[in-house]
Amino acid sequence: MVSPTLSRPLAPGSSALTDLLASIGEGARQREQERTLPHDQIRRLREAGLGRLRLPIEEGGAGATLPDLFGFVIDLAAADSNVAHALRAHFGFVEEQLHNPDRDAGRRWLDLVAQDRLFGNAVGEQNALPVGRPAGAAPQLETVLRADGDGGFRLTGVKFYSTGTLFADLVNVQAIGPDGVTFRVTIPVDRDGVGVEDDWDGFGQRLTGTGTTRFSDVAVRPDEIQRTAVGNPDAGPTYYGGFYQLYLQALTAGILAAIAADAVALTRRRERNFSHASQSVPADDPQVLQVVGEIASDAFAARAIVLAAAQTLQDASDTETDGVFDPDVARVAQIAAAQAKVAIDRFSYATAARLLDVGGASATQLRYGHDRHWRNIRTISTHNPTFLKATAIGDHLVNGAPPPQNGFF
Repeated sequence: MVSPTLSRPLAPGSSALTDLLASIGEGARQREQERTLPHDQIRRLREAGLGRLRLPIEEGGAGATLPDLFGFVIDLAAADSNVAHALRAHFGFVEEQLHNPDRDAGRRWLDLVAQDRLFGNAVGEQNALPVGRPAGAAPQLETVLRADGDGGFRLTGVKFYSTGTLFADLVNVQAIGPDGVTFRVTIPVDRDGVGVEDDWDGFGQRLTGTGTTRFSDVAVRPDEIQRTAVGNPDAGPTYYGGFYQLYLQALTAGILAAIAADAVALTRRRERNFSHASQSVPADDPQVLQVVGEIASDAFAARAIVLAAAQTLQDASDTETDGVFDPDVARVAQIAAAQAKVAIDRFSYATAARLLDVGGASATQLRYGHDRHWRNIRTISTHNPTFLKATAIGDHLVNGAPPPQNGFF
């Protein structure tokens, strides 16, 4: 039941949301340089109800479509890609619960979303593929869920990639149960035995809360456990893996928009040009203006690609009946998300580097923080190898092979 006092989320495209995003963008460079976690920025997004964007209006949400949501993610990433990335697990969790075949469980979790609770994740582990398991198989999970003998369960394990959990109220954990079946466990972050660390040491996306989460004999209720369609080959094709992948491309599209804005600002503020340039002022130099125009065009293309793929996800979402999607439409969405990644990765690294062509050596000064754009894009792109995506797309088109059902498509 939605509280009658619950305010409507800020609508995508509204002036109020534009102002909020502008305020979040203020200090983004300084926060990254000083490693200041964006707790305040995420709090303001929560208070604006933006975690509820995908909920129906009658349930306290904005009734946003997937193109609406991804447009918002691009705009938020343009302001601060770390903040946008930290919400990926939340929006992905909401998407899965909107179509949860266990309607009572889905309703229970979505009621918490309606109360502006945020969800993080603890899925990935740093473990190797056991000897003898086939190539392409998922690594054996070392996070274990066991019965405690009193009708409940206990969770023990360590997760390395826990993006967003540092800012979340609840965490969605992947664990292996007593019968070898994989489950998702969703529990409060402040429960006894849960420890979240800010120890992510990657060279990009430094403030996403992508650190270690430890579970030390944590009590788990039966109603906090569910089977998930993500990575479950028996569940049939879904668009969830495509959602998580396309979210990353939305982050890249947002960073490219930030690069374009920086290129404009850098060109305008420079008072002297390269010694052998055709014009004394960069703003009058057609070659500098060409670079700015090409950067802006790449940002435009990335946004268009993401929103086109987002519509295919929406098409798949619209086919759901009792938690099952039309397999053909779901596969179209999976391939579209993969194509978006392959396409955007082909130019985004170079576009981020071209910002320095606008400003020369002075643009490399640390106080401008221009280096963060390339580092952040390159870090985002490593989540799934682009060449494997391209191979799967080609195999699908040439041989009719379905996309892999491993949670990454």
